[in-house]
Order: sequence, then C-alpha cells, then structure tokens
Amino acid sequence: QVQLVESGGGLVQPGGSLRLSCAASGSIFSINYMGWYRQAPGKERELVASITSGGGINYVDSVKGRFTISRDNAKNAVFLQMNSLKPKDTAVYYCKVLTSSGWLWGQGTQVTVSS
Repeated sequence: QVQLVESGGGLVQPGGSLRLSCAASGSIFSINYMGWYRQAPGKERELVASITSGGGINYVDSVKGRFTISRDNAKNAVFLQMNSLKPKDTAVYYCKVLTSSGWLWGQGTQVTVSS
C-alpha cells in the first residue's frame, strides 16, 4: 500500500521560510505528477505548485518568486521551499501525487504565518 508522509509545517513569522517535504512509500513503479495544494479556513483547496516527471513546473501566481518546488525521484519525494512567507499563506498544505496506482493525497501539514 502506497502512503504519503508530509513534514515541515509550523509557525513562522512574516518574511520567514519553511521547507515542506512529502515522501511516498510502498510499491511504487512510477510517479508522474507531484503537487502541493493548500486550504485555508473557509476557502477551497487550491493548487500551489506542481512538477511533472518531465520537469514541467507550475505555480499559482500568488507564490511565484517566493516558493520553489522540487523533487527527488530516487526517494519518491517532493519538496516545497517557501520563502518570504506572508500571513495569507497560512493554510493546511497537502501533497498530491499520481502514481502507477492512481492519485494519492498526503495527510496535510499546518503552516501558520503570524507575528
């Protein structure tokens, strides 16, 4: 059974940085798509950043220039480096991947940006 384990969330002051990690474990033949989503209280879940197996990268406009997504294929992991964090970045962050077994969601990790 494939599972996703996320880590790296926490409380940070505005302007600070956090690095989120998401690792897939289990019987995985391939991972095509890896993405980070977030959901703030009272809002819909939105795509933050994604990266394909071919290296194609996409960011939501609000994080361009501040967030960087990357992946380690050998470890079946995806990362989200978040710099210059703002209070509006506060949300639960989820990773989502497309494997040979289908779509998977991580359990979510809380990111709170507050002074």
